[in-house]
Amino acid sequence: MKLKWIFMVLILGLVFTLTLTAADRITGKMFATRSEVYALEGMVAASQPLAAQIGIDILKKGGTAVDAAIAVNAALGLMEPTGCGIGGDLFAIVWDNKEKKLYGLNASGPAPMALTLEHFKKQGLERVPYYGPLPWTVPGCVGGWFELHRKFGKLPMKTILVPAIGYAENGFPLSELIAYYWQRSVLRFRKYENFQKLYAPEGKLLKKGDIFKNRELANTYRLLAKKGRDVYYKGEIAKTMVNYSQRVGGFFQLTDFANFKPEWVQPLSVNYKGYEVWELPPNGQGIAALQMLNMLKTFDLKSMGHNSAQYLHTLIEIKKIVYEDRAWFYADPKFSKIPIKKLISEAYTRERLKQFNPKRARRKIPHGDLKLEQGDTIYLTVVDKDRNAISLIQSNYAGFGSGMVPDGLGFCIQDRGALFSLEPGHPNVIEPGKRPFHTIIPAFVTKGGKPVFTFGVMGGAMQPQGHVQVLLNILEFGMNIQEAGDAARFRHSGSSQPDFGKMTDGGRVNLESGISPQVIRELISMEHRITFDRGGYGGYQGIWIDHERGVLIGASESRKDGCAIGY
Repeated sequence: MKLKWIFMVLILGLVFTLTLTAADRITGKMFATRSEVYALEGMVAASQPLAAQIGIDILKKGGTAVDAAIAVNAALGLMEPTGCGIGGDLFAIVWDNKEKKLYGLNASGPAPMALTLEHFKKQGLERVPYYGPLPWTVPGCVGGWFELHRKFGKLPMKTILVPAIGYAENGFPLSELIAYYWQRSVLRFRKYENFQKLYAPEGKLLKKGDIFKNRELANTYRLLAKKGRDVYYKGEIAKTMVNYSQRVGGFFQLTDFANFKPEWVQPLSVNYKGYEVWELPPNGQGIAALQMLNMLKTFDLKSMGHNSAQYLHTLIEIKKIVYEDRAWFYADPKFSKIPIKKLISEAYTRERLKQFNPKRARRKIPHGDLKLEQGDTIYLTVVDKDRNAISLIQSNYAGFGSGMVPDGLGFCIQDRGALFSLEPGHPNVIEPGKRPFHTIIPAFVTKGGKPVFTFGVMGGAMQPQGHVQVLLNILEFGMNIQEAGDAARFRHSGSSQPDFGKMTDGGRVNLESGISPQVIRELISMEHRITFDRGGYGGYQGIWIDHERGVLIGASESRKDGCAIGY
C-alpha cells in the first residue's frame, strides 16, 4: 500500500511538472510571445530594437513624439531598407494633446509628369512592372518628415538625424528577419549594379549579425540636416536622382520634385463599441478597415468564439465585400470623385451586407484587382511625456522598392507606381502627376475625445485585415495589446473577379498555425480554399494610453525583429 501511494505521488508530480514545462507562459494567453511593456514618461514601438532605442534617446533629450518618430524612421531607412527608406512614401496620424486634435498627413508622391498610359501601351505592357524605373513615383518621405517637424517638432533636425548618421558611418549588426529579406533581395536584384555595390559589399551576401555600413546614406542624411527639405526636392539630391533617371530610362524631371508637397488631410472614423477608430482617406486603403468594422458590428462576434470557423468565415467574407469596393473606388481624390462618406455610411453598410452568405464562401462579388496584394513596410508609433502621439507608416512598397539606387545616395527608389492600373477609365489608371493607390495605413483609436490606442499592422493588402483582427481581439475578446498582436491570423488574398483574364475564383484563405485542425475542416466544408503560406501576416506595433493610471503600455509582435521600449 505504501509503495502504491509513493508511486501515485511520483506520477502526479511528473504530470504537474510536465504541465508547467509545456505551458508557454505563467500569465496571460498561452500564445503570447512576451509581456506588455509598461512605462510612465514615453514609449516607442518599432520593428528594429536599435531604432526603437534611438527614439527613446530623443524623448529623453526633450524631443516630441514626432521628433522621436523621425529619428526612428531615419534609422529604419538604414537598418531595415527591406521595408522603408527616403526613396519611399509616408503617412501619419498625429494626436496633438494641447489642441486635443488629430491630424493626418499624406506624404505620398505622384507619377512623373512625362510618364503616360500611352508609353505602357506602346511597350505592350498589361501592368506596371515592379522593378526598374517605370514604377517610380516622387518619394514623399523626406517631405513628410519636414512637414511633421515644422508643425510638431522641437529639437533641431540635425540632432534628430545624428544617431542614424552615426550608425550609418560606424555600422550595425543585421537582425534576423531583416537579414532574411535582405538576402532574398540581393539575389533578386543581381543585374542592378548600384544595388549590389551598396547592399552586397564586396560581393558578400550578408547574414544576421554581419556588420553593415552605409556611408552614402550618412552623407545624404548630413545634407538633409544641414540644408533641409529643399536639398532633396530642389537641390543636389533631386538633381542626382533626375540625372540617374535619365541615364537608366526613367521619366523624372526636376519639376516633379520641386512641385511636390505633402498634404494635410482629415482622418475619418467609425464608432465601434464606444471607440472611435480613425484611418486616413484615399489614396490609401485605410477606409477598408472602417468599412469592415461598420459591417462587423452588426454581428455578435463574441458569441462565435475567437478564431472559430464561423468567426473567421464572417471576417473573410466581409473582407471580400469591402475589398471589391477598395479595388474600384480607392484612388487619388484629386483625379477621381470618391464617395467616401457613402462608403462608410450605415445605409451603404446595410446594402453591402446583402452580399454576405453566413454558410458558404462567395465566389463572385463585383469589382476586384489582385494587383494590390504585395508589399513590405515599416510601422512605428511613439507617445511622449505630454501624451502627444504619432502613428507612422513608411514604405518602399515591395521590399527594397524598384531595386534601383541613385548614384551615391545610399537608398533605393520606391516602386509604388506598380499599383497603378493600366485599364483606361479605371479610377486608379496611371496619369501624369497622379498619386497611385496606396496600401500603407496608420491607425488610431480614441474614446471620449481622448487618445487610447495608436497602432498599425504593416504588410500590403494585409493591413486593413490586420487592423480589424487586432482591434477585435481587444474590443471583443478582452486580449491585452500584446496578445492581440500575437494571436493567430488569417490573410485572405485574391479576388472574385478576373485579374487580367485569370479568374481567381474567390481567392485563398491563408491561415497561421494557431488555427485548430477542426476549424480548418469546417472552413473547407464552407467552401473556403485554404493555404498555409509562411509569412505575409503583417507586423504589428501598438501603444495603449491608460489615462486612469497615467501609464503607457507597449507591444511589438514576434513576426518582426522589433520591440516596444519605454522609460
